[in-house]
Amino acid sequence: MLAAKGLVEARPRVGTRVRPREGWNLLDPDVLAWRCAMPPDPDFLMQLAEMREIFEPAAAALAARHGTPEQLAVIRSACDAMGAARDLTAWVRADLAFHDAVLQATGNPLLSPLAAMIGSALESLLGLTARSAENFNASLAEHQAVLEAIERRDDAGAHARMAGLLGDTRALMGRAFPPAKAVRPPRAAAAPR
Repeated sequence: MLAAKGLVEARPRVGTRVRPREGWNLLDPDVLAWRCAMPPDPDFLMQLAEMREIFEPAAAALAARHGTPEQLAVIRSACDAMGAARDLTAWVRADLAFHDAVLQATGNPLLSPLAAMIGSALESLLGLTARSAENFNASLAEHQAVLEAIERRDDAGAHARMAGLLGDTRALMGRAFPPAKAVRPPRAAAAPR
């Protein structure tokens, strides 16, 4: 299985070697799940946040343009579930459903599988940012603003609201993983006089 995923290479008389990371499919659901089962990797989570900033605002704009009434109802239902969540687990489940529903409403079958593909990594990221906020549901108003822009069929507004939401996510990640402080070398002791 590891060879099929491109993680290792098995050759007769040479043995099995781990392939260079550049050859790995980092979006493989199993590879993502394995990475997320380990302690949080700030670099990986920041890369995931960057990837989301690339496609999710555009997906929100597409959902505003192409989403069917039924798809918009699914987005609203997920947002309502976020509002009703009483604990972190319920919040993360509803948050995942919200972002998945936005991707499903794009009308683009190539974007729809992204939510399933990055689901485990996104679950880790959403849980981390919710724990970093003062309240796990602190971003509810931003999600509602994305929903309302989509429902108004305001593609530019949906794009901007989703970009703002993801910018807030990045700020919460900065709180969860503050940059390492520069370490000063110890001061030399004063020479005896």
